[in-house]
Amino acid sequence: MSVMTYNGYTARVEFDADDEIFFGRIAGVRDGVGFHADTVADLKKAFHEAVDDYIETCAKIGKSPQKPYSGNLMLRIDPAVHARAALAAELAGKSLNQWGEEALSEAAERYAPAAVAA
Repeated sequence: MSVMTYNGYTARVEFDADDEIFFGRIAGVRDGVGFHADTVADLKKAFHEAVDDYIETCAKIGKSPQKPYSGNLMLRIDPAVHARAALAAELAGKSLNQWGEEALSEAAERYAPAAVAA
């Protein structure tokens, strides 16, 4: 699996050995925007076209294109984890939001390094 980024959108890319094609889907967009191609160069072009087409289609139908992420995150976690995280944040002299952002950023960098440009 690989990742591509264009115009603020990110896509996960895979290879289908049976059909011998690369295919991808824009991450974080519920509208299900996908693309495919036979070569890496064509895949990059298809991804750019898919993003551009998504934005243009949304404009034509009067819908705001979904941005990949808003920066707001609601989590449901075990109350014991919540309590420990709140205590850790307080002991670090940070708000739970600040502490949580740092913890998530560190984990994201470990599992998805630089996959999404800020």
